[in-house]
Amino acid sequence: MELPGQRLRRARERLNLRFRDVEQFSQQIAERHGNQEFVVLISRLSDIETQGTLPSIYRLFSLCCIYRLDLNEVLGWYGIGAESMAADAGILHLEKTHGIGFSADAGAEVTLPISLNPGIDLSKTFFVSEVVQRWGKLPLALVGGVDVKRYRYGFVGTEDWSMHPAIPPGSLLIVDDTKRKIQATGWGNQTERPVYFLEHRDGFYCRWCSVKDGMISLIPDPSSDAPVLSFKYPEEIDVIGQVVGLAMSLDPEKRRRIRP
Repeated sequence: MELPGQRLRRARERLNLRFRDVEQFSQQIAERHGNQEFVVLISRLSDIETQGTLPSIYRLFSLCCIYRLDLNEVLGWYGIGAESMAADAGILHLEKTHGIGFSADAGAEVTLPISLNPGIDLSKTFFVSEVVQRWGKLPLALVGGVDVKRYRYGFVGTEDWSMHPAIPPGSLLIVDDTKRKIQATGWGNQTERPVYFLEHRDGFYCRWCSVKDGMISLIPDPSSDAPVLSFKYPEEIDVIGQVVGLAMSLDPEKRRRIRP
């Protein structure tokens, strides 16, 4: 198996670059950023290619720029798969509701059933595992018709019961940041009322909202014990966008604790 340093050497040789060329180019990058950490000295490059020395994040950035390589792909050579960040983060249960800063990758994949028993009646409820003939990975952008690059994402903390049962703790939120204006009317009942994702200096909130006299009220689900919160708007709180979709686990064991 080709080692990361060997791959980097092959990329350099494809461009007919000498060690001295790489050092000089990296010096230009360092000067542009005002940081000498970006410089890849000849001795260090030799160690990276032949001794398996792990480059710093600055030097790896410089090498990717010089060799015209994708940084995430090169991180994968070193066993750091950027595409697994969302999955890895998903196993870490944070109690507070929070935003998700991961960039949506059009190449991200999800495992789905891609071949079902042809005799299944899709109009009826059924147990998926019993009718799946083949599982495979599909681009996340094709799932549910959601354009993953268009939206932002949030996560309801595992201890945030303020919107339960409408939105249970541990739910992944799809947030449309083009819909930031609080809608005062237009819904027939509470289940149709728009839900918003908001950021305050103390954290994030997922709530129904109302605005009056320069104040915004964050309204929890009536079934929860959470209080209505009020802030000066827009001075004290920012509306990130409207929640337009969500995904949640139906397995109670996935939740941190049972609601008291």
